[in-house]
Amino acid sequence: MLRLGSMRTAIICYAFYDGNFRIQRYGEALAARGDTVDVIALNPGDLPAFETVKGINIYRVQGREMIKESRAGYLMRVMLFMLRAFFLITKKHLQKRYDLIHVHSVPDFLVFTCIIPKLSGTKIILDIHDILPEFYSTRYGKSRGSFFVKILILLERASNKFSDYVIIANPIWHERLISRGLNPDKLITIPNYPNPEVFFLRSKKSSNGKFVATYPGTLNWHQGVDIAVQAYARVVQEFPEAEFHIYGGGPEKDKLVQLVGELKVEKNVLFRDFLPIEEIVTVMANSDLAIVPKRSKSTFGTEAASTKILEFMSVGVPIVVSRTKIDSHYHTDATVKFYDSDDPNQLADAILEMMRDPSLRKRLSANALAYAQEQSWDRRKIDYLAIVDKLVSQK
Repeated sequence: MLRLGSMRTAIICYAFYDGNFRIQRYGEALAARGDTVDVIALNPGDLPAFETVKGINIYRVQGREMIKESRAGYLMRVMLFMLRAFFLITKKHLQKRYDLIHVHSVPDFLVFTCIIPKLSGTKIILDIHDILPEFYSTRYGKSRGSFFVKILILLERASNKFSDYVIIANPIWHERLISRGLNPDKLITIPNYPNPEVFFLRSKKSSNGKFVATYPGTLNWHQGVDIAVQAYARVVQEFPEAEFHIYGGGPEKDKLVQLVGELKVEKNVLFRDFLPIEEIVTVMANSDLAIVPKRSKSTFGTEAASTKILEFMSVGVPIVVSRTKIDSHYHTDATVKFYDSDDPNQLADAILEMMRDPSLRKRLSANALAYAQEQSWDRRKIDYLAIVDKLVSQK
């Protein structure tokens, strides 16, 4: 059996490793105990193709914006990344064999880049951040019975079967994978946690008398940001100086900008580009209110847990949240202000109640901060390392 801290491991992700705490935490947990860790990831565009950071070897093999965003373009980019990852991981494995490879989805079929290491005994962990059939169905308006959704379910099953262990992001999807035939003995739920070195309580700067609500993140339809924009058109009728700041980009941005113009709230609803995590956390901490308006009637939106909620909790900002299935599982009326449907008027009522009642905001943010401080990656890290050691000991 291998000595603890002597394993050769790799991480493959169709994502930016840099600034992604969700992926970094696994690599750093392995490297901290002495394991060799290689990472194959995307390049945001301004970083070297290879460097070593915190003892981890990072290979950035492809940029993300190589082909125009579309279903075909996305698939072409993924396939190109898979080809590059396959050749690199195979080459390095043949030079010196890997004991374990941790693959981060989406897409889940990225695990097949590890076919050569798998055939020679390397253990494979698949980490499913977002469940792909539901995500595709929601994003492109396809029914669960459509041809492509069925194909994605088949690929999901094949990917899970190929893997030796599967990590899933929340308990709803845990049960979904079991219902699709995954052996529960090879499945564990490990949620995403904020980075405590970045998201912590800090002093708030003055907003010059303005009440500022914030949404940071990707602008997809299921995120429901259009609902928040419509709600704010009513909010500013009572509070003309109130502002809603949207940080991010995505497929819905052009539609949102158009909606803001149609509602004539350009002075109140402001768009900003994505910021590095070290900068966006300051923006979040200086907000008076956070809005997480995911569509509760969207199959994917109602089941996908939002890390933004815990991040805002960790910096002491009160939150208005759509009562989705997953957020109702994790949170209560004592920690967030829920609204009960995808109706902009209900969201506007919730925002206005929070704006009028400073004591409510203070109480919710205090309860939320206490809850956030109980959520710890350090506790789950022990579970993860135990899974790694058990898998490798079976070789």
